[in-house]
Amino acid sequence: MQLVVARIGRAHGIKGEVTVEVRTDEPELRLGPGAVLLTDPASAGPLTIETGRVHSGRLLLRFAGVADRNAAEALRNTLLIAEVDPGELPEGEDEYYDHQLIDLDVVTRDGVEVGRITEISHLPSQDLFIVERADGTEVLIPFVEEIVTEIDLEEQRAVIDPPPGLIDGRAEIASTRDASEEEA
Repeated sequence: MQLVVARIGRAHGIKGEVTVEVRTDEPELRLGPGAVLLTDPASAGPLTIETGRVHSGRLLLRFAGVADRNAAEALRNTLLIAEVDPGELPEGEDEYYDHQLIDLDVVTRDGVEVGRITEISHLPSQDLFIVERADGTEVLIPFVEEIVTEIDLEEQRAVIDPPPGLIDGRAEIASTRDASEEEA
């Protein structure tokens, strides 16, 4: 099975290094020296990681055969794809690969069906479940502990406790009264 593990950003310096937007929780495993990665577009690869380092909070990689800034810049926006055994599981107890979550049924704690996870969007601050409802509309659900209370892979479902307005579009607005109104 193939997993997108990073996206190549702009060139860094003149010796062929590139910045990388990491899309894996296991960069030390997937993006280490010697790793051979497939690419999208396929014509850019496969790429073998020669070196990697962190600079100012960003991961920089250099690939075999990419020796200058022009060659590095040509790789910009290329997706890096790792070949992963489908039976392999993440190291952490509450960690999941995207393929484990896609197609899970989403239900509220009360058992109300919300829809089915069709995609996972990886944003810098958090991941989002893109959930397709029975009527074909989509709802975005932040994949955070406060909202997604349980992932049950055996039952193929994700249980959520959504705040008001997240899935029904009707937000509750807390009324605020000043002290003079309460005294009257």
